[in-house]
Amino acid sequence: MRNDLTLIGREIAVFLLAALFLALTIVPVYIDVAWMNDALHETSLTETTQEVMLATIAALFFIAARRRPDQRGALTLVAGFYACMLIRELDFVFDAIQHGSWVWFALAVTAGSLAVALRTPKKSVHALAALLQHRSWPVMASGFLVVLVFSRLFGVHVLWQHLMLGDYNRVVKNMAEEGTELLGYSLCWLASVRYVWQTRPTAAALSVRAPESAPARHATSPVTSH
Repeated sequence: MRNDLTLIGREIAVFLLAALFLALTIVPVYIDVAWMNDALHETSLTETTQEVMLATIAALFFIAARRRPDQRGALTLVAGFYACMLIRELDFVFDAIQHGSWVWFALAVTAGSLAVALRTPKKSVHALAALLQHRSWPVMASGFLVVLVFSRLFGVHVLWQHLMLGDYNRVVKNMAEEGTELLGYSLCWLASVRYVWQTRPTAAALSVRAPESAPARHATSPVTSH
């Protein structure tokens, strides 16, 4: 029972921390709209927050890939995916080189990530399958769906033109779309941090030891009862 209560308490704490984190993500949107004169553009605080989240996630997975040889291929693929999303968000930076040049940088990251994963294909597939079975994956997948599907459909001009009719204001549409994207990236950030933390080598060693200690206690109990 003590273990169950510990688990329940830990999950409640995680839930409350996640709720606080999501509540704080509204702050950059509010600052851009209320204090920065509706400055929801490519260098806005909201966009910058999204980019910082993506950079943090990519760095977490790249560092984990370097420290975990058995998972290196899969973790590099995930890190590369987030890095490509970051490059896409920073397209205005790469446009200074040439318009649309972000695609070539994203392709280079993709090729490098695939090259690392293909060095050990069996280990990469196994580690990727383990990631998909982890409890953090549904949250991460939800974040992907919010960013890649829902926010795109939610930000369609036609929808907002019909909603506001003659009073169409692009800032309102941008706020809704960027706020939705920020929610999706926040879910990905929360899931990624939890996955990397829970699958660290020390945590994995403890989870293996726990089931082994239970049979040992059962085996010694008849002796101590006499």
